Amino acid sequence: MLENSLATPDKHLRPFAPYGVELSSRLLLGTAQYPSPQVLAEAVKSSRTSLITVSLRREQARGKAGERFMELIQQMGARVLPNTAGCRTPKEAITTAMMARELFDTSWIKLEVIANDDTLQPDLFGLVEAAGVLSREGFNVFPYTTEDLGAAERLLAAGCEILMPWGAPIGTGRGLANPYALRTMRNYFPGVPLVVDAGIGAPSHAAQAMEMGYDACLLNTAVAKAADPVRMAAAFSAAIEAGRTAWEAGLMEMRDMASPSTPVAGTPFFELGRK
Repeated sequence: MLENSLATPDKHLRPFAPYGVELSSRLLLGTAQYPSPQVLAEAVKSSRTSLITVSLRREQARGKAGERFMELIQQMGARVLPNTAGCRTPKEAITTAMMARELFDTSWIKLEVIANDDTLQPDLFGLVEAAGVLSREGFNVFPYTTEDLGAAERLLAAGCEILMPWGAPIGTGRGLANPYALRTMRNYFPGVPLVVDAGIGAPSHAAQAMEMGYDACLLNTAVAKAADPVRMAAAFSAAIEAGRTAWEAGLMEMRDMASPSTPVAGTPFFELGRK
């Protein structure tokens, strides 16, 4: 049963604490595609994020450069969320997750199982299968999924305690392509931490998600590919904070008809020129 869109105050004020670990920031930041390691480090600092994602497969392909990148990541002070980006089968994702746990010494994993090369849409069947295996192996799974409520219920049943629906296909920057479905998902799972992951292209997109009551946003390209990634990271940080604050304060309900902010009943009227 869907809840009223106006959540209770205690829900508004809940911390963002996936798997019982409270994070100080609701902005989660990817680490790919930055023009240089120095710019990445400065953007992470500017964003004030407390969680960064790293693709194990991508960094493995870099060889020694990848090793230096890993050292830089460990120096940033943010918690690392390894990512199974690029995996197309449950087996591939599970193997990558196992390697990531050994390398980063963490049970947290952002689980991606991709179904389509053009849209990078999650393979929901493979995602649920891999999530179940990893949860039984002691992983804390952060599944990259869609707004599909059936798949969401199966992911929760498989052991996931957080859901990460896409806003739009990865790297498109289109924002929230289906806000109705995202709002429905938020209302359908009121007690589950929800993160909009992928498709965010502007700070206003992130603020919109937060105003819906989402717990956080995960983004990468919108910051990494900006003309000034460091300033863009700060802009996203401010937008997410503003959107969350607005949600907690209680947004006004939309109306179909105008409603005067100053009541006309009982208001004195003065005739010009009358003495």
